[in-house]
Amino acid sequence: MKASLCKTIFEESIDDYHRIDDIDETIKNPYPEENIEHLLYLKAWIDTIQWHLEDLIRDPEIDPRAGMRLKQRIDYSNQYRTDVVEKIDDWFLVLFKNVTLLPQAGINTESPAWVLDRLSILCLKIYHIREQVGRKDVSNTHRETHSEKLQILLEQQQDLMKSFDILIDELTKGNKIMKVYRQMKLYNNPETNPVIYKKNKPE
Repeated sequence: MKASLCKTIFEESIDDYHRIDDIDETIKNPYPEENIEHLLYLKAWIDTIQWHLEDLIRDPEIDPRAGMRLKQRIDYSNQYRTDVVEKIDDWFLVLFKNVTLLPQAGINTESPAWVLDRLSILCLKIYHIREQVGRKDVSNTHRETHSEKLQILLEQQQDLMKSFDILIDELTKGNKIMKVYRQMKLYNNPETNPVIYKKNKPE
């Protein structure tokens, strides 16, 4: 598993979405469900739709009821995104389960899937910054400012990809421990969100 492959799949998913550019479009994942590529494509698709949901909810003239529906959809999307990231980490857990750990093996600050989460978001951000650079209805200053931002993002992307490849190499050699902590979000669960469970408490 190389970062370059992940980046290619993320960009493919982002490009496929923008050919339609409809937040209600059903995903047409080109990869078999049993393959890791399927999860990577899905991850970027979720991120891309959520990007556009976040744009919509920031409309200063949005109807409050429509805004609430969007907020609920964003909450669902966030949970879905987390679930997919954890499935990607499950794949890595299987991949590295038989690696013999070296005595000095340590733990990374992030699991491989959460590094890929950042890479997916970066690919999406780069796509949209490029849009700003290419706009004809804005000033030269606007284009130049976003061109500078684009260069920074591209450098950040390369650094992140190198870091991911190093992490995978270290995990393969047993220099790092493949360990995962689940997100355990409370606010989406009616049994742990006090605003919800206090309302549902029997008299």
